[in-house]
Amino acid sequence: MTTLSYDATGAARQAHDQHLPALLEDRVATRIFAKDATLWGPDAEAEASVRLGWVEAATVSQPLVADILALRDALRSEGVTRIVLCGMGGSSLAPEVIAGTAGVELTVLDSTDPEQVGAALADRLAETAIVVSSKSGSTLETDSQRRIFEDAFTEAGVDAKSRIIIVTDPGSPLDKASREAGYRAVFNADPNVGGRYSALTAFGLVPCGLAGVDIQAFLDEAEEAAEVLNDDSEDNIGLALGTALGGTNPLRNKIVIAEDGSGIVGFADWAEQLIAESTGKLGTGVLPVVAGPASPEATLGAPDVLVIRLVAADADDVQLGENEVAIAGGLPTQMMTWEFATAVAGRLLGINPFDQPDVEAAKVAARGLLDAQPEPTPARFTDGAIEVRGGDWLGTSATAAEAVSALLAELGDDGYLSVQAYFDRLAYAPLEGVRDQLAALSGRPVTFGWGPRFLHSTGQFHKGGPAIGVFLQVTASSATDLAIPDRPFTFGELISAQAAGDAQVLSEHGRPVLRLHLTDRAAGVLQLQDLVTSLAGQAAPSTKS
Repeated sequence: MTTLSYDATGAARQAHDQHLPALLEDRVATRIFAKDATLWGPDAEAEASVRLGWVEAATVSQPLVADILALRDALRSEGVTRIVLCGMGGSSLAPEVIAGTAGVELTVLDSTDPEQVGAALADRLAETAIVVSSKSGSTLETDSQRRIFEDAFTEAGVDAKSRIIIVTDPGSPLDKASREAGYRAVFNADPNVGGRYSALTAFGLVPCGLAGVDIQAFLDEAEEAAEVLNDDSEDNIGLALGTALGGTNPLRNKIVIAEDGSGIVGFADWAEQLIAESTGKLGTGVLPVVAGPASPEATLGAPDVLVIRLVAADADDVQLGENEVAIAGGLPTQMMTWEFATAVAGRLLGINPFDQPDVEAAKVAARGLLDAQPEPTPARFTDGAIEVRGGDWLGTSATAAEAVSALLAELGDDGYLSVQAYFDRLAYAPLEGVRDQLAALSGRPVTFGWGPRFLHSTGQFHKGGPAIGVFLQVTASSATDLAIPDRPFTFGELISAQAAGDAQVLSEHGRPVLRLHLTDRAAGVLQLQDLVTSLAGQAAPSTKS
């Protein structure tokens, strides 16, 4: 049975009271489930008309279950017990959350870092099958991952075609090429569902089902949730969450999503890409900030911040502060609710929640740099294991610590800092610890994203949302590199071009970008952690808000 609970205070409660009558009068809930593409205005109608399949995904996807489970059993009978997912953005974040919450092993390869790719290749290759997920079939990162795994299987004497499973839209270039290549299986997803809304389609179900998740139970709960949300009622929690996300007045455009006992592993990372890519455009939108319940953003009470706590369904007497929301529910129910609420928020914000007009810019810049192979921009200076690059705002900075301080000085009272680390997110996961320290140091919200995967999520907000961000990009040299079969560039060159391309686009948008390149990964990470800790220790508690 579907259970979902919601409570709100302050600005979120006021937004609900302000907007709910009109949402009910306009029958927004039932019109969303009726796939009414006119809800977001004439400019969005064409896109919305081919992007509302997610409302019925839990039902439409039911026939996939038998085929997925049959393939899982066949693979296991052949000794294949490890599933690697090659995907980016919504194609990887949803399966990672689903598998992690179920306690099922799924290796998610959503990076072009040569060391992270190399680690995935080196682990139990003989027992591995890969799921290659790409809606368009032309995603450069995913194509590169498929190429190197196919080559590795062949070199190891494994029939590569028997170990490659494809998930893509029908008729995509990948769909046609994969069938011609004779890969083990090709699953088609509903083309009328965008990538970030695709958790309940083949993109979420195939890798998780093959890995061992009970996808039948997952879909059954999601179907129940859809029935609950498809109701023009004042008790509709999806409408309430939508008003909190997009209806506060003045708009609280930093949404802190804090895991606070829900038991859902990594949900905030999935919600981050859903909300940022859906709302961050036309100079507006809301920026999700993945943080903890005691993180600085959750406690400072800034006027542009709203806190949403993900709590346990059986939590007793949740104490909310001012301008906070608490929401509880099972993972399938939460996914349906947040997708629905994001669509509602798009209507309140006056934007199209189904396009991503600024995501392509960084991809184009990266491809241009790969083709041109320009010399790297010279460092302004080197401090230990860190090369420093940045604009004129660096002033007389002569150390990495001074450069970070100069970047933070560019933050406005309504701004945010985005930390973007372009290297192995698994081996260097502790680096994320600098996020809370930087938030305390700056007194402003801080996002932390691993490149290049964040380009498929918050990357849209950074370029299309309000021009209030400052950016700390961290790249790293690698002791090893990996060639990409039949491509004129390596993984190391690819991730370098992606970082440089994104920095270029952000700079062209007038955003301050500080680029710290670690000439030695281990030493550079320690140096960066130490300098942030030192800066935080030297600074008095900030009152910026």
